[in-house]
Amino acid sequence: MPQITVKKRHVIRKSQVAELMKHLGEEIGASADLFRSERIERVETDFPFEIYLVERKPLLMGTADWAFPSLRGLVERPIPERRVVVDSGAVRFIVNGADIMRPGIVSVTSDVRAGHPVQVVDERHSKPLAVGIALFDAADMEKKEKGKSVKNIHHVGDDLWNLEV
Repeated sequence: MPQITVKKRHVIRKSQVAELMKHLGEEIGASADLFRSERIERVETDFPFEIYLVERKPLLMGTADWAFPSLRGLVERPIPERRVVVDSGAVRFIVNGADIMRPGIVSVTSDVRAGHPVQVVDERHSKPLAVGIALFDAADMEKKEKGKSVKNIHHVGDDLWNLEV
C-alpha cells in the first residue's frame, strides 16, 4: 500500500495563514474560526493536495483555489456546511474510495457548489466518511436521479487518513 511521503514541513508565515484562512472562510464561512491556530505548518508531500498541520495534526488540505478540512479535521472539529448525506447502503463503497452516486444521496445542503469540496456524511450517525469535489450545484444535484454527483478525493482509511507526522 503506497503511503504519503513527507518531504519537508515548515511553519507558514502570517500572511500565508491569512491567505489559507481566507480560502477556508470562502468554503465554510464562520466555521473557519475552528481551525485558527498560532502555528500552522505546511507539509510537502507527493499527495496531490497541500496538507496543513494545525497543532501538529493534518486537519486542513487544499489547492491554490480552495482550502477545506481533511477528514480528521471534520471528525475533530465538525462543521455544518457543505454536507452531502448518504444512506447506509452507500457507506461501504465510499469508505473504499468510490465516487458518490446520486441514488445513494439522501440530502444536500444548499451551499454545495460545483467544483468545490464537500463533506460526505452517513445519515445514521452524521459522521464524515469522505471529502469530495461536487460535480453539480445543490439544486442540480437534487434534480438528478442517477449518475456520479461527487468525486471522492479523500476517504476513511486512505493515505491521508493514516498520515502520522
